[in-house]
Parts: sequence; structure tokens; C-alpha cells
Amino acid sequence: MAFDQIERPTAVVPATPDLAETLRDAHPLEVIQAAYELYGDRLAMVSSFGAESAVLLHLVSRVSKDIPVLFLDTGMLFGQTLDYRRQLAERLGLTDVRDLRPAFADLATVDPKSDLHKTDIDACCHIRKVLPLDRALGDFDAWMTGRKRFHGGDRLRLATVEYSEGKTKFNPLANWSKAELDAYAAEHDLPAHPLVAQGFPSVGCWPCTKPVDNPNVSDIRAGRWQGQEKTECGIHVARVPGVPENLGGDI
Repeated sequence: MAFDQIERPTAVVPATPDLAETLRDAHPLEVIQAAYELYGDRLAMVSSFGAESAVLLHLVSRVSKDIPVLFLDTGMLFGQTLDYRRQLAERLGLTDVRDLRPAFADLATVDPKSDLHKTDIDACCHIRKVLPLDRALGDFDAWMTGRKRFHGGDRLRLATVEYSEGKTKFNPLANWSKAELDAYAAEHDLPAHPLVAQGFPSVGCWPCTKPVDNPNVSDIRAGRWQGQEKTECGIHVARVPGVPENLGGDI
């Protein structure tokens, strides 16, 4: 079936271990197509519009430019990221990019001086990322992420399909290497995040993201939360006891 002829489903189809196995080694475009066929307008994509975001955004736009893209505008992003978000969304023709911001009441109560990151970095991520995303995902049954195994750490065992917090998570780029990612970006002449040229292999909020001396090191996320044990912001950490995060085994 052609990507522009995909019919939206009439009922939600839950993820199963069979689905995870079927998509285990699938091309990213096949994963996105399968997710869209199963969930239709109950599917969203979460994007940071960061250093490597253009590839997945481009792939998603090939399946449907109308898939909602959830962008976490934490209030502490680099100005270059905000410019990149506008320019890339326009170039790819994305029609439904939603800017998710922290609730004013949360900031006023917990981080009135915008300095919480200095004393409790996990709490800062929680009110600026986790809570806004949780609220937005209430409208969806499935979502896609740009995570990849070559990022290392907890992502080494990343599955193409997961089940967490009662929702299905698709990681279309889980199987791809850095070389495959770069080759796709070059083939489609996708613009890089402007901070990549300044030594940022990964881009998050400005207080917690630093350039690295060697951007080609194996640890792509070396510039995130430098000097701390923290490696994830929290949006990909299961918070419901007893709910399996990974339907695809240890792949």
C-alpha cells in the first residue's frame, strides 16, 4: 500500500510480542508505516528537534505529514533549537507540531527562579519534560521516539517496539548505526542542527548540555549532564510497577 493511501483504523490495536518480533529488524520506514496503520490519529511522535532529529522527522513526513509531533519546549532550550524547530518543520511540511511547555503553576511552585537544575536536576526534568509530555500523551495510544542503540547506556538493549505506561512505543531507528543515520541525512540533504558544527553531538537544555572535545567519540551523549550519573531526562523511564517496558526481549 502506498504511504499516502494508508487508511486510518477504526479501533485501537494493542501492541503484542508478535508485533515486536515482526518489526524487530524492520526498516525504520516499515516501523512507522506499521505504527500508522495500527493507530492512525492515536499515534504521535516525540521529537527534541535536536542533533539527530531530522532523519526521523523526514521519515515520518514520508508516511504522513499530519502525524502530530510533540516538541518539549522546556523554557531552557538553546535559541538555535527553537529556530531549527521552525525551519525544519516548514521544510518538511509538517502540519501538526505541538509545542509542549511546563505548566505555569508547576514552575511557580517548584522552580520560581528557574534555577532548580542547580539543586535537583531530576525534579527540573520532571516538571519541564515528564509532566508536560504525560499530559499530552493522554490523547494518544502510541508514540514514536528517536532513540537508538548506538547511543549506549540503557539504550543498548532498546527494542523496536515497547509497551510502557499503558501505551505502545515505537523506536524506528533502534537498529540503525551512526553511519546509516548520517548516510540517510546526506542522501536527502537534511540540514544539521546548527550546534552540531560547534561540537555538540547531542543537544538538550542549555544548562545541562556542553560541547565535547571530540564529537566523534563513541558516546554520542557525552555532553549531556556532564559529571553526573544521570543519562536520561525521565520521559523514557517506566513509572508503573509491574508494567513491562520491553516487549521485544533483550534486543
